[in-house]
Amino acid sequence: MSAAPTRRRGALLVRHGQSTWNAEQRWQGQADAPLSTLGEHQSAAAAAAAAELAPDRVLASDLTRARRTAELLVPEGLAVEADPVWRERHAGEWEGLTRAEIEARYPGWLDEHRRPPGYEDDDEVLARVQPALESLLLGPGAPDGPTLLVVTHGGVIGTLERHLHAPWVRVPNLGGRWFHGAGDGLALGEREVLVDAGSVTVPDQI
Repeated sequence: MSAAPTRRRGALLVRHGQSTWNAEQRWQGQADAPLSTLGEHQSAAAAAAAAELAPDRVLASDLTRARRTAELLVPEGLAVEADPVWRERHAGEWEGLTRAEIEARYPGWLDEHRRPPGYEDDDEVLARVQPALESLLLGPGAPDGPTLLVVTHGGVIGTLERHLHAPWVRVPNLGGRWFHGAGDGLALGEREVLVDAGSVTVPDQI
């Protein structure tokens, strides 16, 4: 008889399934675009992998695209704990715009890494997300080594990765990163993909 796999401890932060604005290549920020039909199927296809993690808790951004992804992923017997702390960064005046529209209205800003009024920078994202994650991994009860699934957004995951000196690589839908408690702070784990979102298709309607 083969041994059961070792359960991984820590928090896996996962990006939501494709949203309607992802499909239109619009900057979302904290605008509340829902999952697309494809995003619904991506999330459902990832449910088996999420169940194999055997998470103690499933948390999510309260934005519809993340909360709905979590609802489709959550193993039986667990509830989704939605919280605005896990929201995507606010994109300020760029929310709802495509890259072409941004370039037309703010020529050269993207290439120069400039951002518009109202844009939430990395320090602001870390100020709300890092304490919440540290509380989960280092707070009371954390020494028992919880396994947590947090459905959030690419900007949140990328900001935490940069803070912990990981090179930037785009986070795919239903992909994410493990984080662990280490001493009095956070440690970076490996990347994880719950399902290859690009391989998921929407079944033909009969």
